[in-house]
Amino acid sequence: MTPYDLRDPDVRRRRFRPIPVRMLVPNVITLLAICAGLTSIRLSIEGRMSLAVYAIVFAAALDGIDGRIARLIKGQSKFGAELDSLADFVNFGVAPGLMLYFWQLHELGNAGWIAAMVFAISGGLRLARFNATMDDPNKPAFAANFFTGVPAPAGAITVLLPIYVAFLDLGRTPAAVTAAYTLLIAFLMVSRLPVFSGKTKRMRVPPELVLPAFVAVIVFIALLIAYPWHVLSIGTVLYLLCLPLGYKSYRDQARAMEAATPAGGEVPSPPSAPTLTNLSEPPHDDDRPGRLH
Repeated sequence: MTPYDLRDPDVRRRRFRPIPVRMLVPNVITLLAICAGLTSIRLSIEGRMSLAVYAIVFAAALDGIDGRIARLIKGQSKFGAELDSLADFVNFGVAPGLMLYFWQLHELGNAGWIAAMVFAISGGLRLARFNATMDDPNKPAFAANFFTGVPAPAGAITVLLPIYVAFLDLGRTPAAVTAAYTLLIAFLMVSRLPVFSGKTKRMRVPPELVLPAFVAVIVFIALLIAYPWHVLSIGTVLYLLCLPLGYKSYRDQARAMEAATPAGGEVPSPPSAPTLTNLSEPPHDDDRPGRLH
């Protein structure tokens, strides 16, 4: 563009057109989540581990609403999708790994650092896989109701289970056990394990259950505030126990689809062994805003 072109008011309008506020709101929420994730790292360095965990939980809550708000107010953008991906890597990959290292894994020296680093890298690999396979046309229709591998926010919440147990006064787990558990969650994040998401299910509450539903949500939030370590520990254990159910549901639906397909038809095969090749991902993992083309 030449200086002469800049004198044209039409050119200036095209270059600096105003951006609707609705496009900014989801990005502001994502930036707040990044601030929470970075703050959790600082708090863990200072030894204030309980506040660091609260910051991660707060970041996970913000991550759960930014995509929904973007779709609700039609504020989706490619910029927002990329920003959300970077936020997830910081909040649910780097921050939990560093928290565990500063809390206990440093006792193992280089081995503890490797465990923390593998978890952070696994979070980045999972997000990169999602970006690369977002528009895969070969997925079966029912696969949209499943995550491929444990989602990043859930991985961050579950990997902190040793910290929850320590705050319950049940004693610290040995550092080697914490490192092995960290590597296990990292493996689940990059695996091809189908994890039920429930996003394509339209959940409707009958009119007579609206008020009880509000009460249930309030009770849950109150319990989380009053007994955070009990709620987080129980929720983490139940989540891990439910993972085989998601895998079984995926296999059952895949077999039913294969049985209903005529001979010679192409049937997408369900995941077998965890690998990083031939990956597929549902279109809206982790509630990230959709890309605009």
